[in-house]
Amino acid sequence: MTPRVRAEKIARPLTRRHVASRQNLLYNARMSTDPADLARGLAALAPRLTPGAATIANLKRLSGGASQETWSFDVPAPDGALGFILRRPPGGAEMLPSAQAIGLATEAAVIKSAIVAGAPAPRVAHVLAPEDGLGVGYVMERLAGETIARKILRDADFAQARPKLAADCGACLARIHAAPLDGLPPLPLLDAAAQLDRYEEIYRSFNSPRPIFDLAFAMLRRNVPQRAAPRLVHGDFRLGNIMVDGAGLVAALDWELAHLGDPSEDLGWVCTPSWRFSQVDKPVGGFGEVADFLAAYHAAGGDPDVTADTVRFWTMFGALKWGIMCLTMFRAYDSGLDKTVERAAIGRRSSETELDLILMMRGKL
Repeated sequence: MTPRVRAEKIARPLTRRHVASRQNLLYNARMSTDPADLARGLAALAPRLTPGAATIANLKRLSGGASQETWSFDVPAPDGALGFILRRPPGGAEMLPSAQAIGLATEAAVIKSAIVAGAPAPRVAHVLAPEDGLGVGYVMERLAGETIARKILRDADFAQARPKLAADCGACLARIHAAPLDGLPPLPLLDAAAQLDRYEEIYRSFNSPRPIFDLAFAMLRRNVPQRAAPRLVHGDFRLGNIMVDGAGLVAALDWELAHLGDPSEDLGWVCTPSWRFSQVDKPVGGFGEVADFLAAYHAAGGDPDVTADTVRFWTMFGALKWGIMCLTMFRAYDSGLDKTVERAAIGRRSSETELDLILMMRGKL
């Protein structure tokens, strides 16, 4: 069956007028963020999560990315409380369409399809409906594990998990990529050429040439892999978006950038130097080797067209992509649209990606 796809518009930097319009829309649609109001709404939802339940407990907001709210809560059950996570936009407001994020209802559907294919991910318990009064989002089971890269790479609690984590990740990605396309919701189709076009247009719009980025674009365009059969791509598979415990990989999280494309993209992204978190001698996420990663990927039924060469292409593209994303964050700060220190600090990291690209082009990384 032909996969359903939608056209993907090229991302462009937002102007002050666009951001103001977006903020007004979100403000007008925003639900309450008061914990008491949220607790009442979730208590009404409790029977759908656990039969016979009528209340919730231990509601608290977790730290996480700026783009979504993440709330943890328990639902009492006869055999002990069950843990859940609510994931929704700030205030539960419907966000404007994004050039990248697929929307939370679509994200929930993608997770369900990936789980059917055998991928480890949190079970989606409920997708919010208007009558729930909680805005847009979904509720998923709460899993036990760690997501902080520094702890996973350094703490003794994960010493036994680290040697096998590359293989765990390879097997996980093989199962994600095996998800039947006819069971997926409509997703953007983004191959290598389309992504190069997207990020080069963003880069050129800054009118601030960086010779290393120019060289990287030229080299990548000369070495674009043959177009692969589209597969489900997680889109942001890396430390920070995977959960690990003392035994190994627990689940893949944060599916908001899922799309159809070249499966090598996922393997290259986790190998991008910035996601090794200073452990540059371990190319897979700072914890493993590419050979082990690929062997486990193929042993679990991964796409045979994924090779060390295609992963290398996407690793280099990942470094360039992250560099341009850093520039985008600095531009948001420099323009006054977002004056948080975080934006300025991340913006400065574009220079790190330039060094990574030089080393990669010279075969030193």
